[in-house]
Amino acid sequence: MDSSEKELIANLKSDGNREKAFKVLVKTYQVRLYWHIRKIVMNHDDADDILQNVYIKVWKNVDSFREDSSLFTWLFRIATNESLSFLQQQKRHSLVSMNEISDYLAESLESDVYFEGDEIQKKLQLAIIQLPEKQRIVFNMKYFDEMKYEEMSEILKTSVGALKASFHFAVKKVEEFLKEERK
Repeated sequence: MDSSEKELIANLKSDGNREKAFKVLVKTYQVRLYWHIRKIVMNHDDADDILQNVYIKVWKNVDSFREDSSLFTWLFRIATNESLSFLQQQKRHSLVSMNEISDYLAESLESDVYFEGDEIQKKLQLAIIQLPEKQRIVFNMKYFDEMKYEEMSEILKTSVGALKASFHFAVKKVEEFLKEERK
């Protein structure tokens, strides 16, 4: 943790500087957190709502942040958990299985007016959606966010070896999906 991050955390925990520090936190992490969430839930509006929930949790719980991980790691852990909780709620509310969650995500991607990718990007996203939840998250964090396995391990509370295996299997499945799409 560098000195600017320590200062930001201290200001977040200080009543006099909290609002100003929170604005800095939002400005610093908003884009990365949004896209991390968006890659999990696939829909712009859902990602926006979840991001707001993340900020509410951070605001309410910053005093209990123990600083045994970086602020980035803590924020991404909250964002990941909020995104997964959202998907679980979707599953419960619509009484769908996790296999059907991938159909829900694919439908969200197809109907999302904010999706700006071309056909190739859409096919890649559809391939990623087919992955089991954990592999999908690991793939996104490694491939798109270029996160180190050690950071991912802290965020997801999983061993580096398990993350490497998940990423390996995810890559193979994405490759197979894209090969089938070409036929």
